[in-house]
Amino acid sequence: MPRKTLLPLSDSLFWDVDKNSIDPEKHAAFIVERVMHLGTLDDFFAIKAYYGKPKLKKITKQLRYLDVRVLNFCSVYFRTPLNQFRCYTEKQLNQSHWSY
Repeated sequence: MPRKTLLPLSDSLFWDVDKNSIDPEKHAAFIVERVMHLGTLDDFFAIKAYYGKPKLKKITKQLRYLDVRVLNFCSVYFRTPLNQFRCYTEKQLNQSHWSY
């Protein structure tokens, strides 16, 4: 059975895993998270073209962690309030200690 080929993404995104073992549908959240954190603008456009903006928004909203800059970018790009992102609400529940 032939495997689906991985999206045309930067090789540096998947330095720690075998690219051929990644299924774009099954591992969509993994791919989106890597691209959002470490990818280039071309990588972002590639996943947007593959998954479509509505599915990309849905996946991004369910991620457990997004960097503050990436979270704010997603909020503006998808026109979605921060409190609708899972990583934002979980961060508010697990506040850190005071920093002096």
